[in-house]
Amino acid sequence: MKNNKIFYFVVILIIAIFFVLLLGLKEEKNYSPQSDFKKLNSSISLEELYSGKNIFLNDLLINNELNLINIWASWCLPCKVEHPYLINLNEKFDVNLIGINYKDNLENSKNFLSDLGNPYDEVLIDKDGTKSIELGAIGVPETYLINNENKIIKKFIGPLDLDDYENIINLIKK
Repeated sequence: MKNNKIFYFVVILIIAIFFVLLLGLKEEKNYSPQSDFKKLNSSISLEELYSGKNIFLNDLLINNELNLINIWASWCLPCKVEHPYLINLNEKFDVNLIGINYKDNLENSKNFLSDLGNPYDEVLIDKDGTKSIELGAIGVPETYLINNENKIIKKFIGPLDLDDYENIINLIKK
């Protein structure tokens, strides 16, 4: 009799745990540190890749135009995958494209852009990665589409693909 009670208790406990876990799967989790339409901290100062001078991000954002900030690195293979999409965006559309080079060797960064082409209107460097984290980045590559009020209207985590490229084009055309 005692064994039957223990058996039923264990079965009921397993069923209860199963349903709790099942309910937890239905909840959507978004662990992004920054959500869409959040104001960009544009007071961040970064060093320019070629000149070495410090520039405030706010000075690079163009009013009345969409701005695209792409965080990348030469050592990042997904950054190479998304690079042709950035080249096409720069060539075909009126968008201010700012690149932030993340925790990278300066020579490797310059070689990367020399070999694959430089899609950026301005290239900044983030030697220790802290400035990118202040922007809300959780890795590389990441891309932010910024409106004329310095608000993030879309954040792309990971390499841009064809769907992301078309999404950006549709947002530019609005």
